Formats: sequence, structure tokens, C-alpha cells
Amino acid sequence: MAPFSFSATPHFNTAPFSSNPLATRKDVQNFLKALLDPLAAHTSPGGALIHLGYTGTHFDERAALLEGYARPLWGLASLLAGGGSYDGMHRWTEGLKNGTNPSKEGDEFWGWMRDKDQRMVECSPIGFSLAVAPQMMWDGLNEEERQKVGEWLNVMNSKEMPNTNWLWFRVFANLGLSKVGSPFFNPERMKADMDHLDTFYIGDGWSRDGPEGVVQLDYYSSSFAIQVAQLIYSKLAQDQDPDRCEEYRNRARKFAHDFVCYFDEEGRAIPFGRSMTYRFAMSAFWAALAFADVSLPSPLTWSVIRGLLLRNLRFWAHQPGAYNPDGTFTIGYSYPNFNLTENYNSAGSTYWAFKAFLCLAVPQSHPFWSEEEGEEYPVVLRNRVKVLNKPLHIASNLGGHTLILSSGQQCSYPVKQSAAKYGKFAYSSAFGYSVPTGNLTLEEESADNMIAVSNDGGETWKCRIKTREARFETVEGTTWLRSMWYPWPGVEIETWLLPPHPESPNWHVRVHRIKNTTFHTISSAEGGFAIHGQGLDGRALEVLVVEELGGSNKFGNLEKDGEALSVSPAGASGVIDLNPEAAVAQRDGKAIRTDANSNLIVPRAVLPTLRYDQSAEEVWYATGVFAVPVRDGESGSRDEWEEGWKSRRPTVPEAILKLMRG
Repeated sequence: MAPFSFSATPHFNTAPFSSNPLATRKDVQNFLKALLDPLAAHTSPGGALIHLGYTGTHFDERAALLEGYARPLWGLASLLAGGGSYDGMHRWTEGLKNGTNPSKEGDEFWGWMRDKDQRMVECSPIGFSLAVAPQMMWDGLNEEERQKVGEWLNVMNSKEMPNTNWLWFRVFANLGLSKVGSPFFNPERMKADMDHLDTFYIGDGWSRDGPEGVVQLDYYSSSFAIQVAQLIYSKLAQDQDPDRCEEYRNRARKFAHDFVCYFDEEGRAIPFGRSMTYRFAMSAFWAALAFADVSLPSPLTWSVIRGLLLRNLRFWAHQPGAYNPDGTFTIGYSYPNFNLTENYNSAGSTYWAFKAFLCLAVPQSHPFWSEEEGEEYPVVLRNRVKVLNKPLHIASNLGGHTLILSSGQQCSYPVKQSAAKYGKFAYSSAFGYSVPTGNLTLEEESADNMIAVSNDGGETWKCRIKTREARFETVEGTTWLRSMWYPWPGVEIETWLLPPHPESPNWHVRVHRIKNTTFHTISSAEGGFAIHGQGLDGRALEVLVVEELGGSNKFGNLEKDGEALSVSPAGASGVIDLNPEAAVAQRDGKAIRTDANSNLIVPRAVLPTLRYDQSAEEVWYATGVFAVPVRDGESGSRDEWEEGWKSRRPTVPEAILKLMRG
């Protein structure tokens, strides 16, 4: 699939890896090597430190340089484990010797680990490499060097670690030491960590990542950490811990039924939660299934799993903004964007993406590689709505639009832009999500798929970060999410989220009841999906009347009472007041040009929005949210959105109308 160009892009602004078809095992090996090669110019003389940019993190610079060294090992070790080779392997061999040698302090030494030290994270790929690629990481070391590696890794056995997925990093350090026969392997510490990690399991294949009672089930619970770690362990520890390994494979089979809902037919995964700069690590779970040789649950087959992974890699290979001119990763998502990053994202952090290269440890004879890549997307998984009970999501790919409705997730500790990453009503693989650049204007707030509220006349805005009382309800065959938000004392916002319906597949419905017992007027602004905000000429969309809007080359914004619609080469996005008889609020429709670099996928976005100033004690809003993304690189046209926008509008279920009528 050729990538869609959102604007008049210069011909030289192309992704450096787009010529690779990424169809075979050899193609994926070449992709990995092409990503490893540029790191040579940024590597220290002793190989232990890779410096990729001048950025700040909450941890020290030496740990950031260790990230640059360690994280590419996920890919390099997998390549070697699968029988591949890489001419630059010696850089990492030397780096391990020098990074763990305290006599190199001030030069190449990584430094000793303290409690909750970022260095602990990087022990995970190092331990994995010891286990699967000892020819690079161990066999060439002399006894003194092996002693120093063991001593350095062993430090974490006596240090405090966060009570999260981080415990897996110590497990992997010990697993690696055990595989190479190091006397520093601590079996008691590893078993205690494993037993505790198993208490995170909450059913249906899902494990929480954080305190009990807090719903934070993002990619760390799947491809970034927990699921992948369990699958790698199930392969490497089968002889020592067979019962636990089988349990992990069982969890993965259950989890796969839910996780497939986060991917679309074009290979994109739905951006949700933190660490989006890890990019194609989103698809590492599919690679880990192959690495662990899990027997797959129907309707998934190895050809389907291969397609899910390779389409995701192809998508990322075609994103020019994901790479610097020399082929190293930028910090961001589809383009360089520090606004979305967390305070633990260094320039080397991005190479967590290399977990997706676990598939290279799988031999060519494995059906993952030997079977032909499967259909675009399993037929049985298309055009459906599925309730995902544990993450409090409702997934839908009706109408060519893959999304999740969400209520109840939140981060248990401070994370930059946490409200945007966990608190939105909907998240989309096609449109991504936006993060605020500030909170003084709606342009700064970039409140896509949120309801922003203000109690100071619009001087500052607030979006939900802590959702309360979130639950599913099923009435007359329809399941929706219902939840509460309390932005200020005396203000309550209750929300119902209803998924798309076959009769209106491009829409989902939101209903809000806002109670205000304060003396303040509550201003609200509810956004739909943020969409690329330029026409084919690269200029900002203009406001047009409905008769002008349409045609293969006519794009623009529609603004009127109760409606806002934006049509661009990326598709169409809109919001309407459904205005049932019980709804008292009639809102103004506006297309807001959000601040540049707020959306993950496009740097210049426009956001259809409904505005209202509430002085009454109670107001109900009923909102239809419309989205039709362009697929397969074709330009948008009136035919692609007009029928859905005008003729297939949704309705509010009678059960909710009764509540609105009182």
C-alpha cells in the first residue's frame, strides 16, 4: 500500500526505508540492518554508549546513553538467534565489556544501579541477548569480563524496583545469567519476582500494570512489556518452569482475541496510552507468539499473524517523519513531536520498537515464515463491534473505521498529557489522538474526542483525567459505556458512549448530563476526531457553505448551529447535535484549527467542535460523532462521506431518552 500524502510534499521528503517491500524474512532482516547501520556514527569508541540527541529526561545522561546501546539489542540478538549475521556486531560485544567495567568510570562505564534506577530497564534486552545470542554477548568474553558482567547485573537483585512491569527486567537479567551459567544467577530472587508478577493477572489474558484497582491496560500490558515478556519466558524457561510457561501461552491465546481489535486492515495500531514513540513495538506481541511457537486460537492462523505484523512494519517504513535524515529514529510518532513524549523518553528510548524483530529469531521453516501472508484481515473479524471487558473498551471496525470507545482508564502516577492519553472518549487508528500544547485556548487544548469545560468564561479549560464509576450496561441488545467525571466540586458530568451500528456505521453516539450546582457558568466544547486540516495545495481548509462542500478536489469546513464538518484529503470528520426532544442544549458548530504539532499523526489538524455556555443547573447533550478516513491512498471525494453524513445518521436509544426526559 502506498502511503497517503496529506499535502503537497516535496519529492525528496520520503521515508528512507520505503523501498523495502517487507514481505519476506530476508526483507525484515534487511530492514533491521538498515536501522542498525546509522547507529555506528553515534557510538562511543568503546561501544558502550550511543548518543542520538541532546534531550532531557528525568534520569541521568549516562543512563540515556545506555538506552541507546541496549535497546537495539532486541533486534540484533533476535537476528543472531535466528541464524543471521551483522557486520557491526562487535560494537555491542565491546560495549558490554566496557559498560560493565568500573575501571572505565568517567569514560564508558554505565554506573552502578541504585534503587528504581533507569539502568534496570536496560538489563532486560541485555539479559535477553545473553540468553538467545551468547555468541555475541558471552562466548568471546574472558573470565574477568564475565565476572564484571555478572557483578553489574547482579546489583539489581538487591535493589528496590517499582511494583510494575519493571520487575520483568530483573527476571530477564537473571534469566540471561542462568542461560550462560553465571554464578551470579539468583534463582530465589527470580522466582519471587515471577510469583509476584503473576498476581498482576486479572483474567481474559490481561495483566494490570500498576496498583490493584487502577485500570491502566495499555500497550505495556501487551506488546511493550508484560505479554511479550511472558511469551519470551515461556520459550526460554520451558524446561525449568513448564507449568508457568504453559499458563503464559494460555493467557496469550485468550489475549489475542482482544488485541487483534486494536489493528486495522492497513496495518496501523490504535494509538492509546503512553510511550507512543515506541512505534512498531505495538506489534511485538504478534512476533512473540511466533517466537514462543504458541498454538493459535481460531480464527487466527500463522498467515494472519504474519500479515498483522508485516503490515504494521510496512506502515512504519513508509512514515518519513519517523526517521532523521541519517535513518535514526526521531522522537515522536508519525513525525518529530516532543509535545507527546514522557519525561523518560530519550533519543535512544525509541529503539524499544525493536521488540517487533523477535520474529527474526524464528526459523524460515516455521509456519510464520513458510506460509504465505494471509488475507488483509480475517473476514470473521471485519465489520464488528466487540466489548473488551478488562480494559473497559468497546472496539469497532464498522464503516472502514477502526476505533475504541474508552472510559475508566487512567495512569496511577504523573504522566505528561495523561488526560489525552487515557481520558478521551474514543481513539482511532486512522486519526490518532491529540495532546494539548496548553490550556488557555481551545486551540491549545486540542480536545479531540473529549468534552473540555471551563468555569472562568473560557480563560482556561479542563478535560477528564480521572473517570469514576465506569461500567458496561446492556439494554435491549445494545452495550454501552457509562461513567462519571467530577471536574470541580459541585459539577458532575455523566457520560454514555454508544458504539457504531450497522445502520450508521460511520458514527458513534455520546450522551452527557452535566449538573452544575455552583454559581459559575460552565462553558463546554466537545470535539470529534481531529483530521488533517489542509487541502491538496497544502493550504488550510476554508469555511464553506454546504453546497460548495464536495467533489473530488473540494475540501473545507462546514460550520452551523448544531453541526460541524471538516472534509480534507484524509477523509471527513464531523459532529452533530442529535437534538432529541428532551435535549435542551443547542450548541454552536465550529471547526477549530488546533495548535500545530498537537496531533500524533498529522502536524496540522482541524477539529470539528460543538460549543455551549451552560447557566442552567442541568443540561443534557446528545452528540453524533462522524468519521470516514480515506483508505489505500485515494483522494477523498463527496461519494466517500456524503451518504453517511446526510442519510445514515444515528439515533439515541429509547432507554437513554427516558433518562433524559426524567
